[in-house]
Formats: sequence, structure tokens, C-alpha cells
Amino acid sequence: MTIKTGEHLPDVKVQTMTAEGPLPQPIRELVGDNKAVLFAVPGAFTPGCSKSHLPGFVAHSKAILDKGVERILCLSVNDAFVMDAWGKHQNVEHITMVADGNGELTRALGLQMDASGFGMGERSQRYAMIIDGGKVIQLNVEPGPGINVSNAETILAEL
Repeated sequence: MTIKTGEHLPDVKVQTMTAEGPLPQPIRELVGDNKAVLFAVPGAFTPGCSKSHLPGFVAHSKAILDKGVERILCLSVNDAFVMDAWGKHQNVEHITMVADGNGELTRALGLQMDASGFGMGERSQRYAMIIDGGKVIQLNVEPGPGINVSNAETILAEL
């Protein structure tokens, strides 16, 4: 069942990269008690994700933070090493790259998809959410191919 607006994020661990290596921590802890934006992509280094989705959030990150957002997070069903490398490749400064390596958070949110036709296995759907106090206050899931409702511009307008 897909998470709905008004519901709290599940208590599931994800990973971020630190100087000491991957750090597992609960998504609730990573998001914190303030306002946050979490967007998810099907895969790091994939065309739409690398040419449009993540770059849009990189370009608009300061404007999003200026709207009172404490943290912007980019999530994918990839490992922390891949997410870290992708963030460096994309010159990410104000976005936390989040690895959901086993897809546990993605499944707990009910936002998984079968990408085995592309040789990618189970991945995350493309979406963006606004979170406040650990509670989802806006959820934009792409209804199909494209980046139309989960892009940075849409999230910025909704803030």
C-alpha cells in the first residue's frame, strides 16, 4: 500500500556515505523534525535521472532551502558507493544522496516498481515528497514515463 499524505515516514534504515564509509540510519532521523524534500529516482547514472531529475534539484536547491526546507534528499535503490559517486559526478552540494540498497524503504513506502525489463530488478518509482515533522504533506508520483510532477520546479511551486 502506497504511503499517503498525512502519514509518517516508516521507521526504515537507509545509508549515506561518510568519510568512514556507508552510514546506516533511520530515514526519520535523516529527515529530522523540520521540513524536508525527498525525491526518488529509478537509478543513479540513468539518462532521465542524470540529465534532468537530479540536475533540476541541484539547480534549484538554494531556492528550495530558502523556502524553509532544512534538507533535500535524493534516494535511489542503489548502494551508498554508487550514490556517493553519482553525487560527486553531478556536483551535488546541498542534497543528501541516500542509498536504499535493498529497496526496504521503497517497499515500505509502497513505491517500488519492476524494472527487470531493463535489467534493473526492483527499483523505486520516480516521485518527490514534501515532509514536515516526519509526516508526508505532499506526494507527487510520476504516473508514467517523464519527469513532470516530481521535478524541482513543481516542488518549489508547492512549497
